[in-house]
Amino acid sequence: MEIIVPTEENLRRAARVLAEGGLVAFPTETVYGLGGDAWNPRALARIFEAKRRPSFDPLIVHVAGIAALDDVADLGALSRESRTAACALMEEFWPGPLTLILPKRPRVPDLATSGLPTVAVRLPAHPVARTLIELSTGAVAAPSANPFGYLSPTRAEHVASQLGERVDLIVDGGRCPVGVESTVVDVTGPSPRVLRPGGLSLERLRRAVSGIEVLDRTDPAPKAPGQLANHYSPRSDLHLVLPGGLAGVRPSGRAAALVFDASSRNRLGPAAARFADVRALSESGDLVEAAANLFDLLHELDAGGFDEIWAERVPDSGLGAAVNDRLYKASKKT
Repeated sequence: MEIIVPTEENLRRAARVLAEGGLVAFPTETVYGLGGDAWNPRALARIFEAKRRPSFDPLIVHVAGIAALDDVADLGALSRESRTAACALMEEFWPGPLTLILPKRPRVPDLATSGLPTVAVRLPAHPVARTLIELSTGAVAAPSANPFGYLSPTRAEHVASQLGERVDLIVDGGRCPVGVESTVVDVTGPSPRVLRPGGLSLERLRRAVSGIEVLDRTDPAPKAPGQLANHYSPRSDLHLVLPGGLAGVRPSGRAAALVFDASSRNRLGPAAARFADVRALSESGDLVEAAANLFDLLHELDAGGFDEIWAERVPDSGLGAAVNDRLYKASKKT
C-alpha cells in the first residue's frame, strides 16, 4: 500500500493499476472509494475480498461523464415516465452526490450488480475521481474504502488505517467535502424512490422531480449499497437517542457524547460530567457542516478507546436525514 498525491503523473500511474486489475482508493466529494475496473470480474472480486463485503450487496459504478453512461446502463429499457425522471435528475444533479439505479447493459459483470438486472451508477463531482476514471477504463466500481460495516473514510489516512495492504494505491485528495455517501434513487419502478438518503437532500430531489418516494426500511432485498440495517459502525458500541435525550443517559463505562450543536451541548448541563468527551457535529447548527463532520468525528471518537459512544439525532430536514440514517445504522440495536 502506498499513498500518493494526485499529480497528473501519479493519476496516470493509478489508472494503469486499475486497468491491470489492481485496487485504488481515491477521493470523491462524498467519501473515499475503493476502486476497481468495473469490466473486470477479478478486480470486482478483489473489492469484495478487501472489504470482507457480502456478495449480495451491489457496488456503485462510477463514470467520468454522461457519454460513458450508455456503456453501463440502458435508458431505453425504462418507461417513458421513468426515463424523463432519470434525465431530469441527471441534468440537475450530475456530477454530484447522486446515484441512480438503472437497467444494466449485459456487458456489466453480474458481480458488480449482485446478479440484479439493474446497476447503480454515479457521476462524481470530485476532479480527482473524474480524471482517474477517464484515464483508466471509463467505468470504475467503487464502494466506500473501508471494511464492510465499519465507518466510511473521509480522509486518506482513514483508508490506510482500515484497509492497509489490501489496497494497492491510495490517492490522497484531502478531506471529502460532503462527508456522507451519495443519495441513491431507484428510477426503474412506477415512481422514483430513494433507497438510501445521502449527500443530496430529499427536498432538493422533490423540487427537481415530483412524486419521489422513500424506501420502507422493512424491505429486505438490497438493490443498492448501504441499505442494510447495521452499517457504518465504529468499534465502540454506539447508542442513539432522541434530541435532548443525552441528559438522561447514565453510561455504563467510559463514554463519549456526540451532540448536534452548541445549544445541544449546553442543554446537557451537569449531565455533561458523565461523559469523558463531548463533541458537536456543528457548533452553529449547520446540517451541511454536520454531515461533512460526521465520519471524521466518529473516527476520532472510535480511536479514543471509549467503551460507549452516545449520539443524539439531529433535525431530520435537509442533510439531517442522511446524518440520522448513518447514526441509526451505526447504532447498537436492542
